[in-house]
Amino acid sequence: MYVKKIIPTLNCGLDLVGEVLYGKWKIRILWFIHQGHLRPSELQRKIPDVTRRVLNVQLKELEDHEMVTKTIYPVMPPKVEYELTDFGKTLIPLIRSIGLWGDKHQGQLRRVILKHNTLASDDKDGVYEQTASMHAS
Repeated sequence: MYVKKIIPTLNCGLDLVGEVLYGKWKIRILWFIHQGHLRPSELQRKIPDVTRRVLNVQLKELEDHEMVTKTIYPVMPPKVEYELTDFGKTLIPLIRSIGLWGDKHQGQLRRVILKHNTLASDDKDGVYEQTASMHAS
């Protein structure tokens, strides 16, 4: 298992939350488990862009941080299910609020994200750099 070489800074609540929820898919994983998608294969269908390896790593981290519990049923093939802990359930209202905020501001968020991605992809080709230098002259 991967162990961080640098000890995280845990000076405030935001540092602590970031340490537990950092990861591209963790918030969505928690939300979908809350909705009743308990098996890794169900989560993979709900989040098709996540690889199985990354899904397993992030589920393990959520388990280590006591957000979810893992149950392995002794059947063949083995059946695995995840469930939110009481502690994990306390995040659901926050995740719901973040989702509602995203829905409310989706137009602006899409615009700035796409603008940023376009600038970043242009910059790979040196276009942004050239354009910026032309405007500086």
